[in-house]
Amino acid sequence: MKIYFAGAIRAGRDDVAIYEAMITDLRFFGEVLTEHVGNAALSSQGDDGPTDRHIHDRDMAWLKSCDLVVAEVTMPSLGVGYELGWATALKKPVLCLQRKGSGRSLSAMISGSPGIQTASYTSLSCAKTIMEEFIRQTAPKIAVSSGEK
Repeated sequence: MKIYFAGAIRAGRDDVAIYEAMITDLRFFGEVLTEHVGNAALSSQGDDGPTDRHIHDRDMAWLKSCDLVVAEVTMPSLGVGYELGWATALKKPVLCLQRKGSGRSLSAMISGSPGIQTASYTSLSCAKTIMEEFIRQTAPKIAVSSGEK
């Protein structure tokens, strides 16, 4: 299974430790194509490619090839919103996780989208449980649509 993890980069790296923990948990289920999002060495400049075009094209290729998307959306990010819009257009299963008590409201375009499952969490163990349940519910549908048995 190929998993696309989305989290803020240029919008701020305050949650990088949370991203790293989530990516570690997701690795149990398959290949996380976007592991760099959880790398503390990646700055808010988004310096993970030679040009912005390279980053866009690389990430779009990963998004098109993934089986599902998990996004941590507590930190609002234009890039993550763009990725989520494309993911729903590509009919990818999408889970968005937001920390309770962050003081931020989730965009209605995300919370109101029928193609996006949203959940709030209070701890990393709670987030892990939500991600595991999402993948367990989604995996059989992925296998059927890809012809796996």
